[in-house]
Amino acid sequence: MFLIVTGTGTEIGKTAVTAAVAALAPGSTAVVKPAQTGVEPGEDGDLAQVRALTGPVTTVELGRYPEPLAPATAARRAGAEPVRPSAVADAARELAGTHDLVLIEGAGGLLVRFDDEGGTIADIASELEAPVLVVTHAGLGALNVAALTAEALRTRGLRCSGVVIGDWPREPDLATRCNLADLPEVSAAPLAGALPHGATASAAFRDIARTALAPELGGTFDAEAFRRAHIS
Repeated sequence: MFLIVTGTGTEIGKTAVTAAVAALAPGSTAVVKPAQTGVEPGEDGDLAQVRALTGPVTTVELGRYPEPLAPATAARRAGAEPVRPSAVADAARELAGTHDLVLIEGAGGLLVRFDDEGGTIADIASELEAPVLVVTHAGLGALNVAALTAEALRTRGLRCSGVVIGDWPREPDLATRCNLADLPEVSAAPLAGALPHGATASAAFRDIARTALAPELGGTFDAEAFRRAHIS
């Protein structure tokens, strides 16, 4: 089984959500990061965080570029070969032969370019016929980017399996709380979780993940109960 994890932007909790899904997945799991940018050789990247949070899990990084840019731009500036969607799909298929679940975490949003031909994480999802889990921020502006991402998925014939809030604040403001009702509507997909702020710093990450993700992702999160608790 394949699952693509993408986001509505950067720094919104994609890696934390990827780790949470991996931590709760039954059977063997592999996590693929097609392109890691903004990290020098030898430095810890997103996959190091996944391993730290989940314990033993297979991780594969296909490309690494030092500047914190979109993968296509970072590869071009580094004078390095880009990571092409077909290569990611091939690596994922190979891992699927020995793992029950292969998670593929994108860089930035759905249409961020991996190469100068315009390949994106959406192309990887298309080639693998994989569902896409969308991670979004919680507050003001989330509805627009979630709606745009969902529309782009539909245009490409891809299925959004759910929307997860990657960093639910300790003291959510009015817009954040109201978004709990509106996000599923604008994305035409279920609210599949809300990972609380600071979750990755907790030794109880797996337990937090279980309460923060919906049953289809291995957790116990109840979207309706969560909405009722926060919307007055």
